[in-house]
Amino acid sequence: MKYKVVITYDQEYRGYVVDVPELVGCMSQGKTLDEALDNIKDAIRGWIEVEKRHGRFEAVEPQEIFLGEVTV
Repeated sequence: MKYKVVITYDQEYRGYVVDVPELVGCMSQGKTLDEALDNIKDAIRGWIEVEKRHGRFEAVEPQEIFLGEVTV
């Protein structure tokens, strides 16, 4: 299954933080973009495994998500 991810650079951490909007609470990070993407793949697999174990996971088609930017 394919999941959309949101990748942001964290200045304080000096690395990348990755969030999967469709999987509530599924996040990871890495010092490089490649490391962050590898880590989020592991996090997604783990998230799905735990949710299936607890009977809470149903595979659904990803919904269209609008990603934007706001400056305050």
